[in-house]
Amino acid sequence: MILSSVLQAVGLFIATNIDDIIVLSLFFARGAGQRGTTARITAGQYLGFAGILSAAVLVSLGAGAFLPQAAIPYFGLIPLALGLWAAWRAWRRDDDDDDAKVEGKNVGVWTVAAVTFANGGDNIGVYVPVFLNVGPAAVVAYCVVFLLLVAVLVMLAKFVATRRPIAEVLERWEHVLFPIVLIGLGIVILVSGGAFGL
Repeated sequence: MILSSVLQAVGLFIATNIDDIIVLSLFFARGAGQRGTTARITAGQYLGFAGILSAAVLVSLGAGAFLPQAAIPYFGLIPLALGLWAAWRAWRRDDDDDDAKVEGKNVGVWTVAAVTFANGGDNIGVYVPVFLNVGPAAVVAYCVVFLLLVAVLVMLAKFVATRRPIAEVLERWEHVLFPIVLIGLGIVILVSGGAFGL
């Protein structure tokens, strides 16, 4: 029973978090050359994902008033705002500043956590019915497996972001791709969830 839950958890995690590789890779590109980037991204990913799991468990335990289903699409405002801010900063910066390109930008723990949590609306929507249909031991098994796989996800994103051809593209275009991905992610979350009657 537990083994079955573990295998199902692995499949569910992959299906609901594969898109995070792109976002995390962009965070790694953004923080390239900065000391502590991996630790900050890992901490932010864990904080954001812990928020996703907490929300899913609370809702499945009947705390729906804590996080009404109708509120989930509005989490799209977080990456949208962060993307617009990143676009504004990229537009204002001097493209000829080679030092900024070499040093990268500091990636904040709370920024990664906010984007992870906002991108997790679909995760919450998928995890709640699963948690409602399994026993408490299986829910614990799912959560443990998910938390273990977060580290794998971060390392995979770092691996992707540090492959030479990919790293060169990310280094060259990160200042454009990062805002586009966050703005796109925010719009997709808002539209797919029907926020603001969209």
